[in-house]
Amino acid sequence: MTGLTTHVLDTARGVPANGLKIDLYRLSGEGREKVKTVSTNADGRVDGGPILADDAFRAGEYELIFHAGDYLRTTGHSLPEPAFLDRIPIRFGIADTTAHYHVPLLLSPFGYSTYRGS
Repeated sequence: MTGLTTHVLDTARGVPANGLKIDLYRLSGEGREKVKTVSTNADGRVDGGPILADDAFRAGEYELIFHAGDYLRTTGHSLPEPAFLDRIPIRFGIADTTAHYHVPLLLSPFGYSTYRGS
């Protein structure tokens, strides 16, 4: 499998993050171009296969913006105003277009982690 995928887990509740909005941008120097907006399903993944695939899956720098604050508020987490984490940007590079790039997010109201998964 090639392409870009993600998976979001709500570690505070111990469940997949359902309904979390994610924006994907392609970066170019100081500029950025919005590629698409997706949302996670009941498994914390995006329906319809990779977020980027086929001809759209190109080498370069990218940014995923996870709308964590909106998600956390809708799931009953008590957040201060402003929330400690609202939008979480993760910038990464795609060098090998024959590979699979998986960018998971482990999320709680006061912390997160990510890594290149498989």
